[in-house]
Amino acid sequence: MHFTIHNTPVVIHFMRLIAWLYIKLGGWQVDTSSLPKSGSYLILAAPHTSNWDFPIGMALGIHLRLKPYWIGKHSLFKGPFGPVMRWLGGIPLDRSKANNMVEASIQAFNHNDKMILALTPEGTRSWSPRWKTGFYHIAQGANVPLALAYFDFAKRVGGIGKLVQPSGDIDADLTEIETFYSQVTGKNPEYYNPDIRGIHIKSE
Repeated sequence: MHFTIHNTPVVIHFMRLIAWLYIKLGGWQVDTSSLPKSGSYLILAAPHTSNWDFPIGMALGIHLRLKPYWIGKHSLFKGPFGPVMRWLGGIPLDRSKANNMVEASIQAFNHNDKMILALTPEGTRSWSPRWKTGFYHIAQGANVPLALAYFDFAKRVGGIGKLVQPSGDIDADLTEIETFYSQVTGKNPEYYNPDIRGIHIKSE
């Protein structure tokens, strides 16, 4: 995997101080109740309803001394900011060519002993009728747990609150994930659909 801020000497120590100040001055509390102590895992970051999710997510990750890579839409990596986004751990995803993303992610996990990959399963900051389930197939294929990361703007609490090991019963596992996130309030709650499978959404 490519070189990131988390592997940059001196700079990362300075950024840990900045992250701590950002969290404290913002009145946030950090939830470490289910933080994995070692090994590889896939982080789900939700609800994703605002651009503010990115800085608080980065701050929490740096504060917790995690070294995650994250998947973002390819347009974020265009222009002069592209190298910066990659340095922050970003991996561009072209949604029009995303068919191989699941297999590529599984292979990355298989070739790295301690790998952390983060993504936003909603795929957008706007209201979405359902989550994209590629994350589940990645975790199941790589045999890694799903770490449920959240940013509760109502309580000003964020972190990793639950670990889910894919059982193969996708309906049961998604129900467990859905139940967890139904108790979390995003920055713009109206953009979050708690029915992550879309099973109650009427088709037109």
